[in-house]
Amino acid sequence: MEPGREFVLTVSCQDRRGVVHAVAGVMMEQQLTILDSQQFGDASTGEFHLRMHLRREGAPLAPEELETALAPTVREFGMQWGLTDRSVRHRILVMVSRQGHVLNDLLFRTRTGLMDVEIPVIVSNHEDFRALAEWHGIPFHHVPVTPDTKGQAEAQLRELIAAHQVDTVVLARYMQVLSEGLCAELPGRIINIHHSLLPSFKGAKPYTQAHDRGVKVIGATAHYVTADLDEGPIIEQDFRRVDHRMSPAELASVGQELEAMALSRAVRWHAEQRVVLRGRRTVVFD
Repeated sequence: MEPGREFVLTVSCQDRRGVVHAVAGVMMEQQLTILDSQQFGDASTGEFHLRMHLRREGAPLAPEELETALAPTVREFGMQWGLTDRSVRHRILVMVSRQGHVLNDLLFRTRTGLMDVEIPVIVSNHEDFRALAEWHGIPFHHVPVTPDTKGQAEAQLRELIAAHQVDTVVLARYMQVLSEGLCAELPGRIINIHHSLLPSFKGAKPYTQAHDRGVKVIGATAHYVTADLDEGPIIEQDFRRVDHRMSPAELASVGQELEAMALSRAVRWHAEQRVVLRGRRTVVFD
């Protein structure tokens, strides 16, 4: 895709009349066609959220020119906003431990074009998936983590994020807890997949817990990472009905499939700027 041809604009501000009209007017002046527009007025907070997918007619448009043209409207309405040139692929650093089903799914979707993101680096606290990463032509970094070396490991992770110009960190069943400091440095930029419908069956052996309780539904939750373990804003959840005939191993197999699907959707929506993060909640546009 040629730079300066397609953009995604996101806007959040207090809900009042004239927001869409004002933004659309600027887009028309800049010869931008609105391919898709979605909006949501949150009655509980009084906030308004807008996402526009835009295409430039005529010569390509530099993002800086569009930012300048939009500046008066931003000031008038007190907007928080973001602008993305769709020719620039979103870059994700994937972290994994010893379960590879989610990593495999992300690599397949990226390689086949089902997910328009780039994975420039994979990080793991184990060596298990080095060969897989190398087969895909992606640099693999083994960063062991112990209580004594956790600070050093996170320092190395920060270096990799900067060196590879990473937009988002994805925890693809990475079985280590990130520090409060690192979470605070990357708000809304770390996505995790949790092996249940939060909040439920936390800790070890969630599928054994589910089996022991005779659950009828199991699922997975993709969420942003915060300092509060598994309490971050939820982006996506998936679930499936189960019954008493299924063993813990069968539940785990179904759960792994749900984990892969929920995380892939969450990462794709995040990369496409479809997710608006507002405190402990998210607004997710179709």
